[in-house]
Formats: sequence, C-alpha cells, structure tokens
Amino acid sequence: MTLNDLQPGDMLFAATTIVNDGSLPGLEEGAVVAETGTRGVLVNTGHLEEQPSQVLYLVRFETESGLGPATACWPEELTAGPDEGDEAGVN
Repeated sequence: MTLNDLQPGDMLFAATTIVNDGSLPGLEEGAVVAETGTRGVLVNTGHLEEQPSQVLYLVRFETESGLGPATACWPEELTAGPDEGDEAGVN
C-alpha cells in the first residue's frame, strides 16, 4: 500500500522526525511533533495552490494524551506502513 491509496481516517506513520516549522499554534518552533515511526491518522489530502502537483497530507499523530494537532506533512515525511522506510512516502 502507498500513501496515494490512503483515505481520511487511515493510519500511517512518520518516516522521519517531524518538527514544528512555526506553523502549529501552541507549540514552540522546532518542537518535535512526531518521532520516526510514530503512528498517525490521515485527516485530509491536499495540494499547494501555487504547485497543484505538490501533495500535502494533513495528519494527527498519537501523543501520550491522545492525538496531537493536525500537521501538514510532505509525502517524504510519511510512510503507509511501520516497516516500509523513507522510500514508502514517495510512491
């Protein structure tokens, strides 16, 4: 299964450590949102207005207290399975 096959509500995983680039309110810039391998749920899939071919995934990652904030992620930051490695996000 690839990221392209996923629908909102499906589970996916962080392929790399994801940090706040300053766009998530309530979190310090540079704060870790998800460590590599953290499980998340797909909220939505979208595209950049300026580059319609560039896909973005809106994901909520698991935290100790539930689900974290909705975070926009690039395909290379995600994987469809826990053991698929970084290359899974580019499929």
